[in-house]
Amino acid sequence: MTTDPIASALPLAAAAGAALQAVIFDVDGTLADTERDGHRRAFNQAFAQCGVDWHWSVSAYGELLAVTGGKERLRHFATRHATELLRRRGGDAWLADLHQRKNEIYRQLLGAGTIGLRPGVARLLGDLRGAGVRLAIATTTTRSNLDSLLLSSFGDDSRTLFEVIGAGDVVTDKKPAPAIYHWVLQRLRLPPVACLAVEDSRPGFLAAHAAGVPTLITINAYSADTDCSGALSVVSDLGEPGVPARCLGGQPLNDDGYVDLAQLRRWHRTAASEAQRSPTSVLAAH
Repeated sequence: MTTDPIASALPLAAAAGAALQAVIFDVDGTLADTERDGHRRAFNQAFAQCGVDWHWSVSAYGELLAVTGGKERLRHFATRHATELLRRRGGDAWLADLHQRKNEIYRQLLGAGTIGLRPGVARLLGDLRGAGVRLAIATTTTRSNLDSLLLSSFGDDSRTLFEVIGAGDVVTDKKPAPAIYHWVLQRLRLPPVACLAVEDSRPGFLAAHAAGVPTLITINAYSADTDCSGALSVVSDLGEPGVPARCLGGQPLNDDGYVDLAQLRRWHRTAASEAQRSPTSVLAAH
């Protein structure tokens, strides 16, 4: 008889009072504002280089973000707006080549230093790591794109910063399905109640929520009007000392105006207390 790692971790979490043990981060729009001036620009440059008369405006790309995953987004657009072109160019094989070219351009943008981390990200990651809180990633972006972003942002530390990385096609069902969170939780060997997720969008929030992971939302230009009712808190960004973030919903932010480990622990304790009153939520990822 095999033992489920999440189920076996539940007694440990209960004994520890469901203390915050790991923080799971989304990437695009959460760690960095990669969508509008990163992925979108790279798509448009790839279209031009490949002789395709497509251009995704800022607003059009915002609508396309409802489809998670770059390959999936590209296929969604082509099958709805360019079926004849898709047939002539070779279908999925051509889309795969186009997406690969886009990724090459995206990594060039990262290497040029044009895409930086969002406010408070580097500070919070350093605080969490220094305190022994485990770090993980749950994203639909490809592993190669993720590695490029981490290397450009953290240098050699990028290789050891995150203990578990769930990226790209490690699962079939993309967000808002909870599969990527289940995958990460299993490798952390932790129940959802021992973790906290940081996301920026409704699909990401729905994925984490369905997996039972309490979630902080840091909105961006594309997700400013997103309904994330049920999130621990919704903030404009993580903030910095002297450059406060704005709390837009959910539990309030501390008077200092930035998200730190103490703030995450306070929010997490509230979620853990609610989970104890509703034990089935702890088992959401089982």
